[in-house]
Amino acid sequence: MKTWQDVASLYQIYPRSFLDTNGDGVGDLNGITEKLDYLSWLSIDSIWISPFFVSPLTDFGYDIANYRAIDPTFGKMHDFQALLKKAHDLDIKVMIDLVPCHTSDQHPWFQESRSSRDNLKRDYYIWRDGKDNSEPNNWRSLSGGSSWEFDEHTGQFYLHSFLKTQPDLNWDNPAVRTEMKNIVRFWFDMGVDGMRVDAIWGISKDPDFKDDSPNPDFYGNPDDYGAFIHDHCKMGPHFQEYLQELASVCDEYDDKQMVFEFYPDDKLGDIYHQYSQILTVHPKASTFFMEYRDNEWHAKNIEKKIENYLQSANSTTPFFCIGNHDQPRVASRLGEERARALSFLNLLTPGISVVYYGDEIGMMNGELTADDIQDNFSPANSVVDSRDLERTPMQWNDSQFAGFSSAKPWLPINENRTKINVDSEKIANDSLLNMHRKLLKLRQTLPILKNGDLSIVENTGNGFILGLKRELAGQRAYIFINFADEKQSFSIPESAKIITSTHSVNLITVENLQMTVPGYCGVLLIVQ
Repeated sequence: MKTWQDVASLYQIYPRSFLDTNGDGVGDLNGITEKLDYLSWLSIDSIWISPFFVSPLTDFGYDIANYRAIDPTFGKMHDFQALLKKAHDLDIKVMIDLVPCHTSDQHPWFQESRSSRDNLKRDYYIWRDGKDNSEPNNWRSLSGGSSWEFDEHTGQFYLHSFLKTQPDLNWDNPAVRTEMKNIVRFWFDMGVDGMRVDAIWGISKDPDFKDDSPNPDFYGNPDDYGAFIHDHCKMGPHFQEYLQELASVCDEYDDKQMVFEFYPDDKLGDIYHQYSQILTVHPKASTFFMEYRDNEWHAKNIEKKIENYLQSANSTTPFFCIGNHDQPRVASRLGEERARALSFLNLLTPGISVVYYGDEIGMMNGELTADDIQDNFSPANSVVDSRDLERTPMQWNDSQFAGFSSAKPWLPINENRTKINVDSEKIANDSLLNMHRKLLKLRQTLPILKNGDLSIVENTGNGFILGLKRELAGQRAYIFINFADEKQSFSIPESAKIITSTHSVNLITVENLQMTVPGYCGVLLIVQ
């Protein structure tokens, strides 16, 4: 089986929305197993599955009540083991989610912790007395309101950075860190190949619990999360130390990988210094490049961001991605043409390219009403801010329920399923799906596209053109992306063969090292 050094792509699966095999309207593990052949056809060589552990599902699995058991919603342990076996038979690695910063309030640890102040599990979580008849400090929850919830039984507040049903674990307690490492070992011993580690910024906090600083650039509700600079509630003094301790579990095995979820915060200083703090933790650990979520459609801005990230990641494998289960669909953020161009870029950068399920066919945000919303993070069932928008069921075909289920799905299917679906795009040569397949196969067969050094092509003569040069063992490749909506002409450094592009090659001309491309066109060239 290939090693992580050989892996070129990672496909994220949100299990509730991938494929339902038992007719309850919710995706399951057997559905993932059934579609592994599709992923192999697509030339995907690793998958990341969002949480499927026992959970009350107030945050759809990111509130875990048992880290070592499968929630019946998704199946049983033998279903996961069957998935793992088939994936490995197809030479596809399997990465799962680890949620280390909080549990569900239904987890036995928390049930014990809140039972009394002197319980042995009390210090598994963060409990504090109030201050001046109020919360211990001004820290805000990402779900809205204070991060502190008063527990009448013991007369103290517990900390929750997310929903009040997701109490924060106390990583300053060595017993908690040991528990987490043992959970990683449990799944690694079973054969899981890697861990995507959720919300790592919360594993270390200011030990003095000082108030977060006000955000001078915020003009909304003074109680909102954005009203503060989060300089004390996250990335505390033991941040790197605890990450390194967790990642060191990989050293006990031949070929394991960790990828940390981390969104740099420009209010906390240089974002690439923040990236470096993680990317230098351990050689078998990395973090996602998340800068595409800012939706800045500017060649020079993206050029600089990529360059800086790669400098930070020079000792580990970079992971580039354009979307996930917490971000609006790229096709909805940018539009279909820009999304195609950005996907082209994402699949031609070094390291491992990440594809969120459905992005390979250009799925868009769901068309939901307030009554459809199930995400508890959505204020007043907002159809603007809800993460449900990017979590609608996979569109496999043009049938009523898009081939996802035989029953009404847990979230409505987008009406554009009649046009945007796997079956239709398989037979359309110029489809986004077939572009992904071609590029993913090229990443597997041409080492330069995964491992080649990257540098910026200067002096293309046009500020709308992003030019990248890839080099490996004397071979050279070039990627050019037109960020304008109209055709552009620009200089290329040397004669090279067009390997593939976002548009028909008949629309691209090259004469005397001058290339002309349509709007939002991407081109891959290799020097022969």
